Amino acid sequence: MSDALLQHPFMSQVALSECNAEAMVAGMLAFELALAEVQEARDLLPEGTAAQMRKALEGHAFDTSAIGAGVASGGNAAIPFVKQARAALPAELRRHFHLGATSQDVVDSALMLMLKPRLAALDALLRRCRSAALALMQAHETTVMVGRTLMQQALPLTFGVKVAHWGIGLEQARRRLATLELPVQFGGAVAVHSGLDGPGLDGQGSDGADPGGLGLELMDALAQRLELSVPVLPWHTDRQPIHALATALDAVAGAAEKLALDVALLTQTEVGEVSEPGGEGMGESSSMPHKRNPVRCALIRGAARQVHGHVSVILNAQAQPLERGLGEWHAEWTPLLDSALLVEGALEQAAVLLEGLEVHPEAMRRNLAATGGGIMAEPVSRLLAPTLGQEAAKRISAEAAETARLQGVAYADALQAHPELQGQVEAQALRQATDPALYLGSSQAQVRRAAAWLQRE
Repeated sequence: MSDALLQHPFMSQVALSECNAEAMVAGMLAFELALAEVQEARDLLPEGTAAQMRKALEGHAFDTSAIGAGVASGGNAAIPFVKQARAALPAELRRHFHLGATSQDVVDSALMLMLKPRLAALDALLRRCRSAALALMQAHETTVMVGRTLMQQALPLTFGVKVAHWGIGLEQARRRLATLELPVQFGGAVAVHSGLDGPGLDGQGSDGADPGGLGLELMDALAQRLELSVPVLPWHTDRQPIHALATALDAVAGAAEKLALDVALLTQTEVGEVSEPGGEGMGESSSMPHKRNPVRCALIRGAARQVHGHVSVILNAQAQPLERGLGEWHAEWTPLLDSALLVEGALEQAAVLLEGLEVHPEAMRRNLAATGGGIMAEPVSRLLAPTLGQEAAKRISAEAAETARLQGVAYADALQAHPELQGQVEAQALRQATDPALYLGSSQAQVRRAAAWLQRE
């Protein structure tokens, strides 16, 4: 399969090993066994039924290939799975299996069970990123570099501020992800637990006082047993949980992509202000031995772009018809799981990137001087305006910046040599106005404020 060469390298290998056909079957089985247990606890099944099911099915070798083939005729994996499970049970237990459930209950709940450890892994990786960002931004709280707007040199700031923004973006995404609920799904055919009506199943709550309340009671108990959240109602065509999950994953992908894009731009040969962590074979070219490509950034951005595409599929499947989606539900499965695996892969790279990022302050100083100090024209103009007027100050500061660039002299020297400034402004004042380290605004305060926020749970 081409996936192993073209798709899987962007994903977490740990997650790939844990999110396979066998894991999906295990999730579906966990749902069915838990359903039997909560039903037996409310006297809906004969005593010992759930234990007998568990004994017969937990060690059973399900044929995942046959389940996959069965999707073509049934439309989802639950239908062939239930057939296999019933066939593996003693005859007297078969009618008790999958009681009151529908295929969407099984698939949605299994997906939530598969995603639960993935969210835990994402949280752990984002915490690693947060710790690494904190260390990096505090180490470079006063490291001066060029700030760039529209890809051009603008004004100075500190590298610590840049890292602070990376850290805040990732942490905002982590906190959003942490608020997500993974709800159990249990509603039966049309999401009103009608499958619980019938002989011996009176549709009443356990105290007999709430006609029709038994299904909701079972749903709540099932959520507790599976350690999933309790929805208000079954959510067969209410896809808000999936929408929230997909967009939260996309927010993480976007924050990681921002980090990777900035780092990749700063690693350019002509800029050289940072380098990716080294390693055997990392960033090598197939034809150019001298190259050190920002391959971690490429992997992060490649994963993020795929997530953005997957999320668009899920967003377009949000409105689903009547009581069961016709293709919309089915379209969610792959992009949802793949998004989680891609984000986890991106964060594995992001954590290593932040933990081992090589910072080159000397290159930052060199680039600050690339215009001869002309990036300080704005503070110079502010210095000159009270004496020369706003228009003249702006013109003279720009003329001196161009002179500094063309002649390769310091901006302060070009200013002092300007004929209209002779005797107008003290040389020391000009030198201070052209010193990037003295024009950092709230950079240092921002780093400290960001650090305090990042360390607040």
